[in-house]
Amino acid sequence: MEFWDIYDENKKPTGRTMKRNDWCLKDGEYHLTVLGVIGRPDGTFLITKRVMTKAWAPGWWEVSGGAAQAGEESYEAVLREVKEETGLDARNAEGGYLFTYKRENPGEGDNYFVDVYRFIMDIDENDLHLQTEETDGYMFATVDEIKAFAAEGKFLHYDSIKKAFERR
Repeated sequence: MEFWDIYDENKKPTGRTMKRNDWCLKDGEYHLTVLGVIGRPDGTFLITKRVMTKAWAPGWWEVSGGAAQAGEESYEAVLREVKEETGLDARNAEGGYLFTYKRENPGEGDNYFVDVYRFIMDIDENDLHLQTEETDGYMFATVDEIKAFAAEGKFLHYDSIKKAFERR
């Protein structure tokens, strides 16, 4: 069984945990999630399509991510999620942490922080080993293609993470 740490509104651990997907958080309590945006030197980004069996947003495009497990640091969590979902090891990639945003869902017990990372890696299709339970395909998309998916309402979290696709 997977457990998640509970954080306060300042992103400080409370010392308490919750069971995965138990949605018991009170207002002012949060769990931690991570997103890993994987870019290539040519300016394209690895995006994956969610399997149609997902209860939430089936068939939508997204970047790798998920919840940090109890006792796991944000950076460890994003490396684990990227590895599990794509087979890629981002430990030696260029880039890293970009920013954090907070999502509050009053009365639902599901409030969370999202730490967003961007890694630039010289990868090709042979490097990928997708988690078939989670993904139903992938593409190396341009920023314009990602914006188009977002405009169709088929790209998860785009408004919250669009800065991660900007050149620096």
